[in-house]
Amino acid sequence: MKRIILTICALLATLNSFGWGQKGHDAVAYIAECNLEPAVYQKVVKILGGHSLVYYANWMDNASNSDAYRYTKTWHYANVDKGYTYATMTKNPKGDVVTAINEIVAKLKSGKLTAEQEAVNLKFLIHLVGDVHAPMHAGRLSDLGGNRVIVKYFGEKIKLHALWDTNLIEDCHRWSYTEWQQQLDKFCPAERKAQLAAGTAEEWLEESHTLAKDIYIASPKNAKLWYYYLNYYTPRIEERILAGGIRLAWLLNEIYR
Repeated sequence: MKRIILTICALLATLNSFGWGQKGHDAVAYIAECNLEPAVYQKVVKILGGHSLVYYANWMDNASNSDAYRYTKTWHYANVDKGYTYATMTKNPKGDVVTAINEIVAKLKSGKLTAEQEAVNLKFLIHLVGDVHAPMHAGRLSDLGGNRVIVKYFGEKIKLHALWDTNLIEDCHRWSYTEWQQQLDKFCPAERKAQLAAGTAEEWLEESHTLAKDIYIASPKNAKLWYYYLNYYTPRIEERILAGGIRLAWLLNEIYR
């Protein structure tokens, strides 16, 4: 019985290390899907076996727990401790989200992958671009990206990491992933999209780290977080979701144009 309990606890800790919850990843993927060039969209769907980006938006979370892809567990984040930047922080030898995105993009651009390898790497990329925009995935190594910070959210104890991955997205708007796209992307000016569709994975991670630093100040251990917190961070969540979707589309258009 003790072994079963320990196994369950370990599994829960692992799940909490992943990126935006399902809704967040679906929204990022759908925004990207709606911003793909028509010819690129057709290529991507073909590579994915007739499925959309949304279909595989959360695939990597499960895959990282399988024997075949267990090596990707550390790819979902890049910890940055207080006083450091991504550039100065000691890198995880098993890889991180920035390194993974850069290497995957290079592989997809090379044209040297088999059909199976290309499909797997594309699925990885769909998920990881969402992860790099999740602020607690640039959180501190010392507290495992907020997994050791327990706060009270509307009276319920929750890990800061889980709060940002799932609860805030679900609570700030009761939208489906298609409604996230309709509200944030559909009427977004072209010039704004052009501004977002730029930069590097390193820069996107630093954006998340900057937001994470603010979150740590606003969310110390045992903090009581209510409507004021949700209202304050809703626009920032919207920005990260929109940026993730636009940038994923930008990468895919560059790769498959």
